[in-house]
Amino acid sequence: PGTAIFTLGYGRRRVGRVGVGTGFDANMIRSYRSPYLTRGAQVRTTGETYLLALSQLHNSMEGRPLIREAALGDYKSTPDFVQKYELMPVPKQKTNLWTEPNTTIGQQWGMTIDLTSCTGCNACVIACQSENNIAIVGKKEVDRHRHMAWMRIDTYFAGSPDDPRVLTQPVNCMHCETAPCEGVCPVGATVHSPEGMNDMAYNRCIGTRYCSNNCPYKVRKFNYFNFSRRQDELNPLIAMQQNPNVTVRFRGVIEKCTYCVQRVNKARIDAKKYGNGIIPDGAVQTACEQVCPAGAIVFGDIRDPESRVSKTKAQPRNYAVLGELNTRPRTTYLAKIRNPHESLV
Repeated sequence: PGTAIFTLGYGRRRVGRVGVGTGFDANMIRSYRSPYLTRGAQVRTTGETYLLALSQLHNSMEGRPLIREAALGDYKSTPDFVQKYELMPVPKQKTNLWTEPNTTIGQQWGMTIDLTSCTGCNACVIACQSENNIAIVGKKEVDRHRHMAWMRIDTYFAGSPDDPRVLTQPVNCMHCETAPCEGVCPVGATVHSPEGMNDMAYNRCIGTRYCSNNCPYKVRKFNYFNFSRRQDELNPLIAMQQNPNVTVRFRGVIEKCTYCVQRVNKARIDAKKYGNGIIPDGAVQTACEQVCPAGAIVFGDIRDPESRVSKTKAQPRNYAVLGELNTRPRTTYLAKIRNPHESLV
């Protein structure tokens, strides 16, 4: 009580047309004798408003068990505790009305994300943006729910407001085997690859956004404007920073996570040139997996029982988000296990 904590902000006033008006200069209240602590300050309201673009509020759990957690003791006594959160039994979730997709041909790609290891550092978000030439839309467009990030970190809270527990969950395209986005596209712009990935053909997309509306995970992004062209006009050097192996999207098309298919294709070419055509386990790392400092993200061939991703999916902590929808996502999660120190409980 009686204490106010705030960040110093960027404090830039006259740094080109990009830096003007960015952040707030809080150095006026600092002194060289005590640069990080000021006593006797007063806080008053100014009557002015300031726009806060919070993309975190765009999605919420809404009572659904998107993140599942347990204490270490409960996990040891009940290793398959994640099953009690299922709204539909897992065997029924695996039933299908048709024989497709055929997961017995070729390599099949999938991903697991360990919520216990994830620290919510957002390194995967930045890596995905850099690898896939994702445009920066700006604060006003984010406030209009038009952010373009293919990967996001959802943060939720559990426990009481006086003693909350923070839960972080990276979310990208789930690459569902029975993807609800594919059946509603009138032009076949989103299709299923033989290797189980949900692909986007940008030249086919006519911008109906049916796929985005039908996606229960809300991971598809629509280009309301030609963001890439706008960035090139602000600074022509931005084009030199883009990845030449990834298509730059234009206005009016949907885009999303591709499992870094450009890296998969490169590894496939190398496997055909120098091997038997089978991509070995670990030869492909998605951008998010490569930069994760905690090793929470694992990508690989789920058809290979000896691959790292297959072994993680075999753990009892593994579960699918919104599995009751029968989307059969290729990206699954390992439930969070808490083991706090006794003196900190």
